Amino acid sequence: MPWRLKTRSLEIGDRPLLMGIVNATPDSFSDGGDCFDTDAAVERALRLESDGADILDIGGESTRPGAAGVPEADERRRVLPVLSRLAGLLRIPISIDTSKAGVAEAALAAGAEIVNDVTALRSDPKMAAVCARAGCGVVLMHMQGEPRAMQQSPRYGDAVAEIASFLRERIAAAEAAGISRDRIAIDPGIGFGKTMAHNLEILRRLPEFASLGAPVLAGPSRKRFLGELAGVGNPADRDGATAAACIFLAGRGASILRVHNVSIVRQALAAWRGMAGA
Repeated sequence: MPWRLKTRSLEIGDRPLLMGIVNATPDSFSDGGDCFDTDAAVERALRLESDGADILDIGGESTRPGAAGVPEADERRRVLPVLSRLAGLLRIPISIDTSKAGVAEAALAAGAEIVNDVTALRSDPKMAAVCARAGCGVVLMHMQGEPRAMQQSPRYGDAVAEIASFLRERIAAAEAAGISRDRIAIDPGIGFGKTMAHNLEILRRLPEFASLGAPVLAGPSRKRFLGELAGVGNPADRDGATAAACIFLAGRGASILRVHNVSIVRQALAAWRGMAGA
């Protein structure tokens, strides 16, 4: 089925779409500072497209555990020059990773097709209207708490059931605001207010999110729980563990995988599909 964006659609099929990450920030958890310069961010974006990314996700505010918020003016200064440069260069759609309506509106005007909001349209009361008016694609993500404190003893009864209930409510809220169901994707928020046990439960029970009737985006890339499982401390060295998680998620119905290293994940998925005869 197609995922409708602002000016185009993406086919959601048997192969998960790959969303490449460009962090135009000085403090993201695995590559903070690498793309803080506009030229470096543009270079990375073009490389991700060449490596096989289907979508590019650009963010100007880190949401790593413990991260402080960024003023809207600073976030604009980080992402808009990158978007303006890429709008005429990329063939693939651009997603803006933000929870601020002003940043989203400016990014959509500059050529973005998707708003990826880690607060599921809750942080800024104007965000839903901005997305509805633009007719863009929207990603609704679950996060327990907020980045500064989300990893301080997160608790659930049944994590998957509670996250699914939250996402069901946010889908309904988005539709009530004028965002059509075929423009909505959902993200259970791996690593956002979750322990190792919660993250593993999300991976194992991913089909329960797919049953909500929207494409499921999963973002395991270089997360701490993968480092703990694989015994790898440096986030930048966790691409092998990330590829394993992506294969696991693809086998359970993930529609979109948000990753730092598109090349290695694309290679791993191709080999997995070949071995499975898919």
